[in-house]
Amino acid sequence: MKKNIIIMLLLSSTLLMANVKLQSMPGNPKRENASNTNVILSYHNSIKKVQNIVVNIASTKKLEMNENFQNMLNNPFLKEFFGDQFRQMKKQRRKAYSLGSGVIISQDGYIVTNNHVVNGADKIIVTVHGDKKEYKAKIIGQDPKTDIAVIKIDAKNLPVAQFGDSSKLLTGDIVFAVGNPFGVGESVTQGIISALNKSSIGLNQYENFIQTDASINPGNSGGALVDSRGAIIGINSAIISRSGGNNGIGFAIPSNMVKKIAITLINDGKVQRGYLGVSITDLKADMKDLYKSDSGALILTVEKKSSAEKAGLQRGDLIIEVDGEKVKNANDLKNIVGSILPNKKITIKFERNKIIKTTQAILSNMNNSSNFSNNQEDPYIKGLTVLNIDQKLRLKYQIPKSISGVLITKVKYNSKADKIGFKRGDIIIQIQNQPITDIKSLNKTLQKFKNKTKMIYINRNGFVTYLIAK
Repeated sequence: MKKNIIIMLLLSSTLLMANVKLQSMPGNPKRENASNTNVILSYHNSIKKVQNIVVNIASTKKLEMNENFQNMLNNPFLKEFFGDQFRQMKKQRRKAYSLGSGVIISQDGYIVTNNHVVNGADKIIVTVHGDKKEYKAKIIGQDPKTDIAVIKIDAKNLPVAQFGDSSKLLTGDIVFAVGNPFGVGESVTQGIISALNKSSIGLNQYENFIQTDASINPGNSGGALVDSRGAIIGINSAIISRSGGNNGIGFAIPSNMVKKIAITLINDGKVQRGYLGVSITDLKADMKDLYKSDSGALILTVEKKSSAEKAGLQRGDLIIEVDGEKVKNANDLKNIVGSILPNKKITIKFERNKIIKTTQAILSNMNNSSNFSNNQEDPYIKGLTVLNIDQKLRLKYQIPKSISGVLITKVKYNSKADKIGFKRGDIIIQIQNQPITDIKSLNKTLQKFKNKTKMIYINRNGFVTYLIAK
């Protein structure tokens, strides 16, 4: 009996599996002989012209000596022992050196690079491929929110970059990262496009990265990411790595964004962004039954007296298009609106109650928006500007409800806050054993521990660490 049951079960499973059909590729693909003695596969000609438009950038920044080092220099024993050398050390300030790359975008010397390569620099030196001369560069404009900057050297008849259309890129395309890693001279690494439209990485406020496994090493920042034709399709920006080495996860800013920001910086010296006044999120799978559209940016809150409120937008509306450009997710909407100048009228297509509607909005200036109206400079830590974390801020910066504290929105260069080690975007969560919930509790606790050494706990990019302050 048991034997019969087993046979029947086996027969049933065989019958069930009999309907499965596996798909196969064509059976006899053609092979190209890569080892042909008369043929070498090479991208040399494409890369050669790119190397001529990628420059080396060396910048220096003077740093004030920290308090401990100053105390050491005031030690009478050390003064006596080292004599004049020690006195010279006391007169000097430390220097921080930064190596990076840039891309020539005009014959008369405009160069685009990463903002972090030149930010805060006292001196910027540029060397051009095949030219032994060192050029002093000046900063034309900076946009920290996209990590793009434009500098200029006094030169003529320079070779100029040819840009490709980054909206036409496909995953799997062969790419090359051209730059100056570790300051050893021009270098080229090869890989493919691993992913497109990468956001929420936490590197910049406006993100739409090209992800690649081409090695982007220190010094490659600001260099060119090019396709197999030699067209610039991105500016190398950063890598994700726990060790500092390359793990095959690199990011480049798309060429279309680079061109738009660079032209604005050259013409105006800064980037002004339109502001709609909504908190948004992606359309999740469990919400899709409520909407006809399968993608878009879902409105969670509408600020009072904002452009969005004046345009009649409401919580629950799904924005699917702006000025004819499709909106696939929340990051799309942020990037599209952020690329439009203030005071411009835009046409918004959205869905409400499964009905597609259209409205128009006149964008306000993001820099004048009410989101940062309660910024306060802390009286106890000079150079530190903080902000209470409310619901709007949680939605905008994706701060989990489990995190309480105050958000650092600005750290003045060379201030006390800068020397302690605070960074923009840090969240102060605790001082000694006192939890921090808002600006009031922060100042009360700092007053309590005034002139005392204290441990300040912060949440930085999702990880808890601490700083020591006096």
